[in-house]
Amino acid sequence: MVEVTDEMIKAYQRDGVVLIKGLWADWVEELRAGIARNMAEPGPFAAENQKPGESGRFFDDYCNWERIPEFERVIKQSEVAEVAAKLMGSERVQMFHDHVLVKEPGTARATPWHQDGPYYFVGGQQNVSFWSPLDPVKEASLRCVAGSHLWPKEVLPTRWLAETSFYPNPELYMPVPDPDAEGMPVREWQMEPGDAVAFNYRTLHGARGNEAGTRRRAFSLRVLGDDARYVERPGRTSPPYPGHDMVPGQVLREDWFPFLR
Repeated sequence: MVEVTDEMIKAYQRDGVVLIKGLWADWVEELRAGIARNMAEPGPFAAENQKPGESGRFFDDYCNWERIPEFERVIKQSEVAEVAAKLMGSERVQMFHDHVLVKEPGTARATPWHQDGPYYFVGGQQNVSFWSPLDPVKEASLRCVAGSHLWPKEVLPTRWLAETSFYPNPELYMPVPDPDAEGMPVREWQMEPGDAVAFNYRTLHGARGNEAGTRRRAFSLRVLGDDARYVERPGRTSPPYPGHDMVPGQVLREDWFPFLR
């Protein structure tokens, strides 16, 4: 059983981030096989996140769980929905999407500081994203700014390579901060395969490049709680889910986003 203590729940609510040791310790090989399948058969949203001439390879892809059986088994058969419900304080847990991020050895490019929430068409405080490495990580671990999920204004969402605003109204957002230069409280952990960082969609986070001689494969799962509702954004969201036909204030359609609990 994965342990979720009262102190971990308090930390998640207070800081917007907490470490879950061994969340998928029994599912590491399953997830590795799923990532191998994903990279061999990329989906329509797959991306290579390096500029020409940059070293290594930074691959990411999302929304593949329905076509990759390894991911579906982990999502439906592991304890993740129960863990999410406890952290969120939610009766229900609804699937949002999966995300794979792979940094091959010698990949200098960092994952830029960002909040996930502004890219999504969902609002509410009851949500959780699980980021789990499938290789031991030290310097390439996820980094999260404690308390940033409670900031009154969202951080500007940007396009990672172009470094331009994701939407046409950047004035509505706060500029992307530099947490190290500004002395913000950054939470990061050395992690073993199957450990997971759980964080709120509005928690500012990023990751260094992978200068190590080993791969850094990571699997992320995003789920929703009781207060999650569809919100409109001023442009194409990420993930986009074209043709969803939802309206503001609606619970996400269950045929596309099934309840796990």
